[in-house]
Amino acid sequence: MFDHLLSEEALKLRGEIQDLVKWVPREMILDMDKDRIRFPKAFLQEAGRRNLMGCRYPRRWGGRGLDWVTTAMAMEEVGTLGYIFACVFGVGAELVCDAIIQHGTDAQRETYVKPLLEGSRFAAECLTEPRGGSDFFGTTTTAVRRGDDFIINGQKRFIVGAEGADYFLVYAKTAPDAAPHKALTCFIVDRGPGVETRYLYNLMGCRGGGAGRLVFKDVRVPSRNIVGKLNGAYAVFNTMMIPERLGTAAMTVGAARPALEIATRYTSRRKAFGQTINQFQGVSFQIAEAAMLLDASRAMVYTTARSVDQGCNPAFIRRQVSQTKKFVTES
Repeated sequence: MFDHLLSEEALKLRGEIQDLVKWVPREMILDMDKDRIRFPKAFLQEAGRRNLMGCRYPRRWGGRGLDWVTTAMAMEEVGTLGYIFACVFGVGAELVCDAIIQHGTDAQRETYVKPLLEGSRFAAECLTEPRGGSDFFGTTTTAVRRGDDFIINGQKRFIVGAEGADYFLVYAKTAPDAAPHKALTCFIVDRGPGVETRYLYNLMGCRGGGAGRLVFKDVRVPSRNIVGKLNGAYAVFNTMMIPERLGTAAMTVGAARPALEIATRYTSRRKAFGQTINQFQGVSFQIAEAAMLLDASRAMVYTTARSVDQGCNPAFIRRQVSQTKKFVTES
C-alpha cells in the first residue's frame, strides 16, 4: 500500500476495512466458491452496518464525504478477500449508487441509496445483453410508455447480483428511431412481477456473486424511476465508466496481493538442492517482476484516482481510466 498518498482519515478507514476483512469467516469464502452461498448478503449487511460502503458519497446519503483515492484504497483492501467480494461490494455501492447520486433525484437517493449503503437493500447494474456484449448502444431491451409508466421487455446477462438484488439499474431503448446516443433511458427497476432470474453462472474463481441472466417481461416501471432524463442514458453511462473501470482496476490490485504474498512465503520455505528456492535466480526474478507489476498497477490506480479528485480534463481522465483498467487487469 502507498501510505504516503493516503490522508489520516483514509488510513483510519483502512484499519476499519481490514477489520471487516478479518471478520469474514473462512467458511463463507469456501461456501461461495462451492455455490452454497449464491450472494453474500451477510457480508454486505456487515459492511453497511460498519458504514464502509460508498465512502466518497455525501454523509447525507450514507457515505463519508471522502475522495476517489480513499475509495481506491477501500476497493483494494476488500479485494484481498477475493475478486468477487470487491465486485459485489462495488457494483451496488459504487456503480448503482454513483448513477443515482450524480443523476437521480433526492427522492431516489432517499429510497434507494441510503438503504443500500446501510446494507439493508442490494442492487445490480444491468448493461450486458445476450447478443450485445459490451455494445452499450446495441441494447435491444425496450421500454414503452403507458401513461405515467413504462413497460420494459428484454434480457440482460452476466449481471453480478442478479441473484440477490432488490432492485436493478436497467438501460432500455425508449426512442428506437433516434440516433444511438439519444435512444436509451436509464431506469431503476424493483424486483417484482415480470422480473425473473433465469440462470446462475458458475464463474471460475468468481463464484458467490449471484451472476445471472435477467428476463424482463412486461415489467411496469413508474416514470419517477427514470435516472436522469428520458432518452438521456448516455450521460449516465458516460459518468459510470469511471467507477466501473477504475473500481475494477483497484479491486484487481487487491485480489493480486494475496497471490504474491502466498508465492513469496512458499519460495522462502520450499527447499530444493539443499536451499530454499528463493535463492535461485530463476525463482527470485519471477517474484521481483510480480512485485514490480503490482507496484506499477497500484501507482496507475492512485494517480488516476487523484486525477479524478482534482477534476482534470475529462478526456485525459477517460484515457487514464481506460489505460489503468487494461494495464492492471493484464498485469
